[in-house]
Amino acid sequence: MAVKIASIEVIRLSIPFSTGATQRSNSGPVQDDDAFNAASTRHRRMESLMLKVSTDSGLVGWGEAFGHGSNPVTFKALTELVAPQFLGSNVADFQDTLEAARRALHGFGSSGPVTYALSAMDIALWDLAAQRAGQPLYQLLGGRDRPLELYASLVSYGNDPEEVARQVRRARGQGFRKIKLHETTYAAIAAAREALPVEEGELMVDVNCPWSVSQASDMAGQLRALQLAWLEEPVWPPDDAHGLAQVRSHGVPIAAGENAAGVQGLRAMFEQGALDIAQPSVAKIGGISAMVQVFELARRYQVKVVPHCFYFGPGLLAVAHLCSLLPADISLEVPFIEFERLLYPQLAFTPQMSLPQQPGLGFAPDAEVLKAYTVESVVLS
Repeated sequence: MAVKIASIEVIRLSIPFSTGATQRSNSGPVQDDDAFNAASTRHRRMESLMLKVSTDSGLVGWGEAFGHGSNPVTFKALTELVAPQFLGSNVADFQDTLEAARRALHGFGSSGPVTYALSAMDIALWDLAAQRAGQPLYQLLGGRDRPLELYASLVSYGNDPEEVARQVRRARGQGFRKIKLHETTYAAIAAAREALPVEEGELMVDVNCPWSVSQASDMAGQLRALQLAWLEEPVWPPDDAHGLAQVRSHGVPIAAGENAAGVQGLRAMFEQGALDIAQPSVAKIGGISAMVQVFELARRYQVKVVPHCFYFGPGLLAVAHLCSLLPADISLEVPFIEFERLLYPQLAFTPQMSLPQQPGLGFAPDAEVLKAYTVESVVLS
């Protein structure tokens, strides 16, 4: 008997968080797009744009779309363009339905709100497919059950070296041995390296696309002695594959891909020899289907994959399941913040996470938390 999609609820959630900072420093330079940077010192709440897909058999699948400051636009893309195409569709045919929707909406580009919306739908449909198969998602994908090491992704502390060092020590004190910064000055990054010596852990830096190729090359030269695990998205524009390859030649491993224009955008980076580490983002690139394609491409081009994951909804669990397809040394990124209330238990982050064992994603949000922090929702049926 066919199982069909009966309703789709689009939920915009906003939960306050704290960072453990003595104060949120703004002493350093602020980028022009800082208000839309999820790691910015300005933010006190973290948003998620979630999708609840209900079937006529009672099964419910969850997805998450990128994200953060663009949520009002992606919300509109979901309710007006994307979700209506899936109402009444047969869950067993989800791959064909997704492909038809991608083709119908291709004129809106290979990145941006429409692609983010399609990513959420893809995740939710994979969740349903795994539930129907009676398997955790990682099993359906052919992954291996293993404990996942988590790496702490710090928010920005305004390039304040003292505060950055304090936060790195705090993360170390909680057991994290892989830590990522969102700072842009040598002084702040060097302070973090002193707080986390090379022999005691890995230090990564995401600078959020601030520099020209020349500026990024100069900075890479300065940072080489700090032995970073990677320097993430150092150039503007972020898809300048040739420019990234130039910066890479200065001896610091280069990571990028979160802002790639779909699977083909990452392929272009691979072909240019631009990356040491590819960072596809499940809620931006096209969902689980696109992530699996990127994994295969990366194997062919011998590029390491460490997925981007600055999420706290179903997207985070989707990446956890996807990591089961990657080598055992690949860690899962989690935001190093404390939520006012936990949407689900796994958000009480420790340095290790077990994969959910129930069928599907294993996403089971607390109904009271969901109700308390929803700022906008629409049900389509």
